[in-house]
Amino acid sequence: MNIQTGKTGVVLLIAAAIAITSGIAYYIQSNRKLPEGLIAASGRVEGDRIMAAAKFPGRLREVRAREGDELKAGVLVALLEDDSVQARTEQARQMVNAATAQLNGAEASLDVAEKEIPMAITVADAGVSQAEAMLIKAQAVALQSKRDADRHQALYEKGVIEKHRLEQAELALKVADSDQRAATENVRRAKEALAQARLGQQKIQARRQEVAALAAQRQRAEAAVTESGAALKDMQIVTPAAGVVLTRLREPGEVVMPGGAILEMVNLDQLYLKVYVPESRIGQIRLGLPARVYVDSQPDIYYDARVSYISAKAEFTPKEVQTTDERVKLMYAVKLTLIANPGHKLTPGLPADAVIRWKENAEWQKPRWH
Repeated sequence: MNIQTGKTGVVLLIAAAIAITSGIAYYIQSNRKLPEGLIAASGRVEGDRIMAAAKFPGRLREVRAREGDELKAGVLVALLEDDSVQARTEQARQMVNAATAQLNGAEASLDVAEKEIPMAITVADAGVSQAEAMLIKAQAVALQSKRDADRHQALYEKGVIEKHRLEQAELALKVADSDQRAATENVRRAKEALAQARLGQQKIQARRQEVAALAAQRQRAEAAVTESGAALKDMQIVTPAAGVVLTRLREPGEVVMPGGAILEMVNLDQLYLKVYVPESRIGQIRLGLPARVYVDSQPDIYYDARVSYISAKAEFTPKEVQTTDERVKLMYAVKLTLIANPGHKLTPGLPADAVIRWKENAEWQKPRWH
């Protein structure tokens, strides 16, 4: 009887222990659930990648940044060999200098022509006027000399005058005729000189065209200098935005192609946590909902975040999801953008948990998994 009584007591103790253990387990299991209005999720901290890349092909001469360096936007981080570009730039500068010298000479010649040719036209025009006036005078003298000669001829035939007076009148007529022919020739020459002077206008136009062509030539040379200068500047690879270097992808001496990345960076002030929410609860999530992000290395603090993206298509759950029963379900990707990252303590790749509050009055709690 005593042995049976002892066995019965042991069985009762074991049963009681099992009951207590089950109760504790149930209490813990039920206590780990978040209250209504909160959703827990897990994922990894991520950030949009920033690539410092080469625009032109070339061999790397120098890389000035390493993993972990925090860099501002526009910082010089790498140099490509630029000897050939330097040579092209110098050649283009020499072409500019030569074109400038030619243009200056052409402009000076045009300036002189624009002053001299109008003056020459004025002088030639005055010469024509003077020659025409002399011709009119010579024509009048010749006409009068002809009349005098005819009158003296009539008087001589009547015996009124002596022959030498007739001869004098005839000689005067010959001189007047000669002067008239000379005056006519002078008018012809003056008009030729005027026409020649007026051809200077065409010379001015030709020189203006020459100046325009040389100016265009200099502009092309200057454009070549600008292009070479831009190419030379592109040999200097700078950071497109501020961030932290994640990976140094190339080393000095390596050849890179256009668009080849030298450094991979991320902006630690623009991080987000990509989590997955079960299909059964995605309807409770909407853009702009507040969230809190927790990491194991900083158990006593949280980081504020906002729902900034909700996937429109469900997918199978990735390995980051904590519980086995959730892993067999379809999930929706949700992006939680961190509002701030004080001290840049959060970095890409860091696993983290999050709590999303979809009911405004729900009391915040740290994430718990069931």
